[in-house]
Amino acid sequence: MIWKSVVGKLWATILLLVACVLFILTILLMQFFRNYILDEMTGQLMSTASKIAVMLKHNEDMRTGLDVAWELISEETKVVVVTDDNRVYYSPNQRGEKLSPSYFRNDPDFSEVFSEGETVQKRIRLPEEGDAGRDGEEVLVIGKPLNEGNGKKGAVFVYQSLAVMKETSRATTRLIFLAAVIAFIMTTVFAFFLSTRITSPLRKMRVAAFEVARGKFDTKVPKLTNDEIGELATAFNQMRKKLKINMHALNQEKEQLAGILKSMADGVITFSKDGTILLTNPPAESFLQLWYYEQGGDDLQQLPPALVDLFAKAVETEQEQVGEVSFQGRYWTVIVSPLYTEGNIRGAVAVLRDMTREKKLDKLRNDFVANVSHELRTPIAMLQGYSEALIDDVVTTEEERKEFIKVINEESERMGRLVNELLDLARMQSDQFQLKIEQVPIKPFCNRVIKKFAGLAREKNISLESRIESGDESFPFDPDRMEQVLTNLIDNALRHTPEGGRVEIRQGIRDDKLWLEVSDNGSGIPEEDLPFVFERFYKADKARTRGRSGTGLGLAIVKNIVDAHRGTIEVKSKIGQGTTFTVMIPRK
Repeated sequence: MIWKSVVGKLWATILLLVACVLFILTILLMQFFRNYILDEMTGQLMSTASKIAVMLKHNEDMRTGLDVAWELISEETKVVVVTDDNRVYYSPNQRGEKLSPSYFRNDPDFSEVFSEGETVQKRIRLPEEGDAGRDGEEVLVIGKPLNEGNGKKGAVFVYQSLAVMKETSRATTRLIFLAAVIAFIMTTVFAFFLSTRITSPLRKMRVAAFEVARGKFDTKVPKLTNDEIGELATAFNQMRKKLKINMHALNQEKEQLAGILKSMADGVITFSKDGTILLTNPPAESFLQLWYYEQGGDDLQQLPPALVDLFAKAVETEQEQVGEVSFQGRYWTVIVSPLYTEGNIRGAVAVLRDMTREKKLDKLRNDFVANVSHELRTPIAMLQGYSEALIDDVVTTEEERKEFIKVINEESERMGRLVNELLDLARMQSDQFQLKIEQVPIKPFCNRVIKKFAGLAREKNISLESRIESGDESFPFDPDRMEQVLTNLIDNALRHTPEGGRVEIRQGIRDDKLWLEVSDNGSGIPEEDLPFVFERFYKADKARTRGRSGTGLGLAIVKNIVDAHRGTIEVKSKIGQGTTFTVMIPRK
C-alpha cells in the first residue's frame, strides 16, 4: 500500500501543508487595501515634499517660500526644513513634537538625503522624551533633498502619523492573528505526526549509528514500522552484525600478525613505494637503533645504504633481492621482496636475519682448528722424529735411548692432557654440564689441594704458603670442579715463578661469598695480554716453550667453572712483580 510507504506519507503531508498555506494566503490577500492605503499616504507625502521643495527653490526669500508651503499642507501633515547651515523651520501645525535636525543628520538612512541627495522613505517612532509630542507615536517620514536654486541646500522632511491607517487595519489584524493561530496549530499537528511517524525511527538509527561508530556493536535498532524505514532498520541491524563479525575477525588477524611479528627472531621492515617505513617489529627496531647510533643521530628517514640499494633494486626489477649489512661489529643478511596490490607494486618488505652469532661461530671454528692444529703439530712432530730415530738405530747408548723414550712419553702425555682438556671444555660449554653442589668444609678442602703441590714446590725451591680464614665453616659448591680451579691456578703460579720465589693461597668468606686468591711473585703477565688470558689457547708466553708452557686451555676451563657457580674471577699482574687471581663464589 502506498499509504504505508514513506513516499505516501510525505505526499499526503505536503498536500495538507500546501492546502493550509493557500488558505492563509487567500485570507491575507483580502488585506491588500491596507497596503493600498499605505501607498496612497506615501504618495501624498511625497507630492507634498516635492511641492515644498519646488516652492523654496523658486522663492528667493526663505520666509516667503515657507509661508506659501504652509498653505499646502493638511492638519495631519507636519514639515521640517533643515538647511546646510543647521537652520531648521517647523510647520505651524506642530504642537511640541518637533524633531531636531541632529536626529535626521545622525540617522544612517536620513543622512543620505544630505550626503547623496537621495529621497528617503522611512517609518519611525517619535522620541519618547524631549520635545516630542505623543510619546511612542509611529509616523511615516519622507525626506526630500533641497539642493537647487538660489544657493539653497538642505532637506525637507514631511511626516504624518500612521494612527489612521492602524485604525482601519485592526479588524484585519484580528483575522491575520486567527489565521496565524490556525496555521500554527495545524503545523504543530503535522510536525508532531512527522516526528513520531518518520523522524523518530531515524533518530534512533542515528543514535545507534554513533554507538556503533564508538565500537558498541551490540546496539540494536527496533523495527517500529513495515515501510522503508522499517526495512532500513532491519538492514542496519544486519549490517551491524556483519560489521561486528568482520571487526572481530580483523582484530584477531591483526593481533595474530602482531604476535607473529613480535615473536619472530628475524627483523621485518615494511616500506611504502617511496621508501617510507610503515611497520617494524622489535628485532628490526633494534637494527635501526644500532644504525642511528652508528650515524650519531636519530634521523628516522636515514637507512643503511646497502638496504636502500636493495629496496630500490627490488622495486625497479620487481624481483627479490638478497644482500648483507654490517656495522657495530654485527652482521645481517637482508632479503627484500616487493609487495603488490592488484598487480601494482605498493612497496616492499625487508627481512633481516642477524648472522652475528654464525659469523662468530665460523671464526671460532676456524680459530679452534688453527689452534688445535698448532698445539698438536709440535708434539706429533717430536713423536715422529724421536720414534724414527729409534727405528733407524740412530741412538747408540742406553742413556740416549731412555732419553728419547722419555721425550716420547712426555709428548704423548701432553697430547693426552690437551685432548682431555678439550673434552672438559666442550662439556662445560654444552647443556650436558651440571654441577654437583654439596656443603664442603673449606679448610680441609684447601689444605688437601695445597698438599698436592708441596713436593713440586720443594723441588723448584718455591715457598708455598696458605692462609685459611674460614676455620670450620662449610660452603656449597662442586668440590671436584673447584679442586680443578685451584689446581690450575696453583700449577700456573708454580710454573711461572722462578726458584726462591713465593706462591701464596688465601681464602675467606666475605659478604656471604667464598673468596679464593692465588698470588705469586713470578714473571707476571704483560698488560696487553690481561684481557685475553681466559680465552682458549691464548698464551702470554708467545714462545710456547715446551715443558713450561701449557695447552692454553687451563684458564678457559677455570673461567667456565666459575661462571657455572655464578661467580667471578679477576686477574691482576705486573711484569716482574707477580700475578694474583681472585675467585668469588656466591652462596646462592
